[in-house]
Parts: sequence; structure tokens; C-alpha cells
Amino acid sequence: MAGELLLGVDIGTYSSKGVLCTPAGEVLASETIEHGLSLPRPGWAEHDADEIWWGDFVGLCRALLRDRYSGADVGAVAVSAIGACMLPVDAAGRPLRPGILYGIDTRATEEIAWLTREFGEAPLFDLGGMALTSQAIGPKILWLRRHEPEVYARTAKILSASSYLVLRLTGEAVMDRHTASYYNPLVDVRALEWDNRFAEPIVEPDKLPRLLWSTEIVGGVTAAAAAETGLAPGTPVTAGTIDAAAEAISVGVVEPGDMMVMYGTTLFFIQVTDRPVPDPRMWATGYCLPGLYDIAGGMSAAGGLTRWFRDQLGTEEIAAEGRGGPNAYAALADLAATVPPGSDGLVCLPYFAGERTPINDPDARGVFAGLTLSHTRAHLYRAVLEGTAFGVRHNLEAMAEMGASPRRLVAVGGGAKNRLWLQIVSDAGGVAQTVPERTIGASFGDAFLAGLATGLVPDLGALTRDWVRITTTLEPDVEAHRRYDASYRVYRDLYEAAKEHLHALARLGSGLPDA
Repeated sequence: MAGELLLGVDIGTYSSKGVLCTPAGEVLASETIEHGLSLPRPGWAEHDADEIWWGDFVGLCRALLRDRYSGADVGAVAVSAIGACMLPVDAAGRPLRPGILYGIDTRATEEIAWLTREFGEAPLFDLGGMALTSQAIGPKILWLRRHEPEVYARTAKILSASSYLVLRLTGEAVMDRHTASYYNPLVDVRALEWDNRFAEPIVEPDKLPRLLWSTEIVGGVTAAAAAETGLAPGTPVTAGTIDAAAEAISVGVVEPGDMMVMYGTTLFFIQVTDRPVPDPRMWATGYCLPGLYDIAGGMSAAGGLTRWFRDQLGTEEIAAEGRGGPNAYAALADLAATVPPGSDGLVCLPYFAGERTPINDPDARGVFAGLTLSHTRAHLYRAVLEGTAFGVRHNLEAMAEMGASPRRLVAVGGGAKNRLWLQIVSDAGGVAQTVPERTIGASFGDAFLAGLATGLVPDLGALTRDWVRITTTLEPDVEAHRRYDASYRVYRDLYEAAKEHLHALARLGSGLPDA
């Protein structure tokens, strides 16, 4: 099978994964590398592009090709990464600062407000298909121009995480159209091309990379990249994409009405549509497959919140895991399962990193409401899971109001291993979720896209014929759903009632005087 294996690599917020697959979807090898996340100031989230993005890619390639396989066995490469991110590079392709991450980085709040005042909310929305939020990259480029002008002056190209990997592999500065959709207000969501009408105060157009579809080949692996990675020179490389889109591909979300619910560090949604469906609460983008669009959304803290709980309040479970006991997350889930739906009157607003859709409020903050001396860690952890489930329901209700309710929900991501969490989401939202036999993640979707781009995979239908098998469906419990209705109403009302105070706390937490 020389030269026919498909390499997929995904760079995540806290870890990266690579897989080698056959054209029929058989996983021959997989590797994972963990890394850190830099949070240098409140509201900032960064990665070192060389150490983490490229370093993990090289490490994964070397590990995958270490024993049974060599670079000569690889017929195509596709990458995905967290997104959308913003990385300025110089004329030689060298990063000029750490990469600024996606919506969890909220530093450009003032730039969002300025652009909205300068151009008007309606014209910006009409071009990009979404309101300017912390997920938008245009305001972050403007932040760079305003706050680090010496870096901006040396910038030759603005890249995202996956496009930086493609640059290192091929020498070509490109970006896929799905990623570019988040570079508003610089992209026309209908044409999926750069648009200069609002660009003048943000960026010179020549600093933006060439746009391609994720199924297009950019070029071959250069000799320099081959020497670092172990891949063969000339191996075809696709344009790449954002991890969430690749993850959606990995579980067969390719038809209009299909929706992926990705339980990762953040919680991300992608529903495939046959046309743009703009709404200020959600994100309308191009999909990673030609001719398709999607409604996307995301919650800022999901797996990141459960990780926070484990690290801060689950030290007992961590210690037990270190002694050979059960996984700490599984132990916490078992603890939460002893508490009834509604957590005995405890509600959590999961806005520990601000919130993205549908409230799009970077200054929202986390809350536990209803605490009594009778509540335990079990109640707190169940309330965390229920708070994220209420966030999913809120997003689904927004889509319904847009006239775009999904027909099929597919759960994926590391959190999809937590069946209690999935069941709580189904119960709270009154929706079924299917779970594939394998939830390998975005790297698996990358491998498929690499095969599709090169013809090693014959057609899109091979995804559901050979690559993806659905084995489990979680149906909502009617009685639990009824009990959650009351808690959900409190969840919705609590944010509206506390919003002003949460914003004041955000200012105080950032060292700013309360207004």
C-alpha cells in the first residue's frame, strides 16, 4: 500500500492528535501529544505557533512514522487546528508573536465596539452573515494594528493555525474558506471571497492569504519540511480547515440538517445548510465542502469547565487516579449521577470564559445559584453538566427561531465519552443524539479530506459507506425533560437579571474601575 495512506493531524487547545488511515477508513496508527495554553492576561488566550502548532505536528509525524510506516507510505496530508486564530508572520513566514486564539480570547472588545460604531451593525452583518463577536478575527487584526504597531508593520501575512501548518509544509500562504468565514468583516459570506469594503482601517488586502476549499491541494511537502517531519518530499497537502469542521466530517455530518455537537474544551455546533442562514445570535459560514454552508455556534467553556472543576475541586479523584484508580472525570460523573435532575435546586451559569452563542457576551461570568449547606461536590458537578446542557438547549432554540432546526444531532469529542453528560444534554434539550462507534476526532476527518482531495477516497459517499458507523442513540427521558424545564427557565432569567452585575465583576476582575 505504498503511497496510499492518509495522514490527518489536528492541533487542539490542550492537545494534538494524528492518525494514519487507509483509503477505506481503517485506522492503522494514532498518536496524541498534550500541550499547554497561555493565558497571559484576563481575556487573552495564546499559543506559541512554532512550539505548539508546528512542534506538535512534527512530533506526531515522527511518532506515527516511527515503526511500521515511513513517509513514502503517505499519499496525502490534511491538517486542522483550533480556529479561527490570528498569527502575523513576516516575509520569511516566521511568527512575529504568539498566535491569538479563537473566541475564548476576548481582547478585542473595544475594537468590536469601534467597528460597529464606524460602519454600522447592519452593514457589517449583511456582509459577513454574523455579528462581530470574540470569534471574529477582523477586530483582533485591528487590535494588533493598534496595540502592537511595530509587529503589524513587519507583518507580511495574517494566518490562522491550520494555514500556518500548511505554510510550513508547502511554503504556500493559503486559507480555507471555512476558516476565512470567521475573518469578518473581511469576507462576503455568500461569495466566500475576501471583500475590501470595511478593510481599510483593519488590514491591507495583500496581507490576507489566498483562499481555497479544504478539498483542494495546495502543493507538495517541501524538502525542508520533509527533513523535519519524515514525510516524503512532494507529498500532496490540502488547504486544511478548522478543527470543528474536520470533526463534523469525521462523524458523517455532510448533509443539510445534520448537526455535530462537539464536546471539547469548548462546546461547538455545526449544522450543515444548503445556503447561508444569517442571524446575529449564531455564525453563518461556508462549510469545508464546496457548495455547502453551515450554521455554527459555540459555548466558551464546556470541557474547559469540567477540567477546571476536576483540577480545583476534584483533587481527591485525581489522587485516586494517580494510584491506579478510575479516571478522575469518570469518578466525578459517577458522583454526579447520585444527584437527581435539577441538582436539588442548584443552577450553574457556565460562563466561566465569557460566552459565545447565542448571547455573545465576552463579559458574562460563571455563577452557582441556589447554594445551600445541603449541597455537595456531587451537586456542584452535576450543576456544571446541567449548565452546559442548558447552553446547548439555548442554542437549539435560537436555531429553531431562525427556521433551521437540525434534523439529526451527532455527538463527538472527548466529552462524548461521558454518557451521563450526553444524557443530561438530551434530557434538558428534549433531543436525541447519535453517537458513532468511533469518535476519533478531527484528525480522522482530516484523513478523509486528504483522501477525497487526492482521489484516494473515491467520493463523499465513502464517508458513510465505509468510514463512519453509528452504533448508539440516546433518547431524551420525558420525565427528566419535564423537571429540567423549571431549572432552564431559571437559567435563562438568571443571566438577564444578573447581566449588569456580571459585567461589573468582569471589569473588576480585569483591574478596571466599575462603571
